[in-house]
Amino acid sequence: MAPLKSVAELCESLRSASGAPRLIWYGPGSERVELSGRVLENWVAKTSNMLVEELDAVAGTVVAVGMPPHWKSLVWALASWRVGAVTVLRDETVRNDGTAPGDRTAPDDGAPVDVRLTMDAAPGAPRVGREGDREDELLVLVAPGALDMRWPGTLPSGAVDYAATVRAFGDVYLEDPADSGAELIRAGGKSFTFSDLLDGADQPAEGIWLVPASLPLLTVLPAAVRIWAAGGTVVLVHPEVEATDRLMEGERVTARLAV
Repeated sequence: MAPLKSVAELCESLRSASGAPRLIWYGPGSERVELSGRVLENWVAKTSNMLVEELDAVAGTVVAVGMPPHWKSLVWALASWRVGAVTVLRDETVRNDGTAPGDRTAPDDGAPVDVRLTMDAAPGAPRVGREGDREDELLVLVAPGALDMRWPGTLPSGAVDYAATVRAFGDVYLEDPADSGAELIRAGGKSFTFSDLLDGADQPAEGIWLVPASLPLLTVLPAAVRIWAAGGTVVLVHPEVEATDRLMEGERVTARLAV
């Protein structure tokens, strides 16, 4: 298999893959979500269309991902990259050593963002807006329940409910692909392209990988890209879920991303 060179090629490889699972999520309350490559790419396409049509995303739009590793945060990262947006990882998603290829620095310096994603609508959330001053952030609330159909609470004024909105958008993303050399992730004063995410790995990515969701998103995202690029499967496990021998055997896990 020829090496992939862009996010668009990665999405195409997911869409054209067999029906085998490419992303499996284990969450609290016995949650288990299994996404084939085609279904995963379908979620990415819907989210990409939502970004462009609902949130006015263009190349260079800055999306702050204030979410922990979750099947939805992986979808959002792929969708953001697909439309040419930059994913910014802040303190809330870069924890511990926050490693990425060649990066052991602090998270970003608080530069303005266009879209902010969160699973937490706690008081003190950033101001939001759709008109006038473009310094206002568009706040998108992402329901933490694996299959929630809408935000489980009161939606802040001006915020967008991802779960209730995304299903209305098209299953196919038809816009021109983003620049293959574009910046995908910005964190710690550094930026990472698609080739950066594929480089610097000491361990092979083929197979079925157990990926603890206790790891920083800045560690999980490059690992997921490498695994998918090699035709592998990500088994993402929430910190409250014990990765038992039964789980490992049931999913036929062949490797584990080191904590």
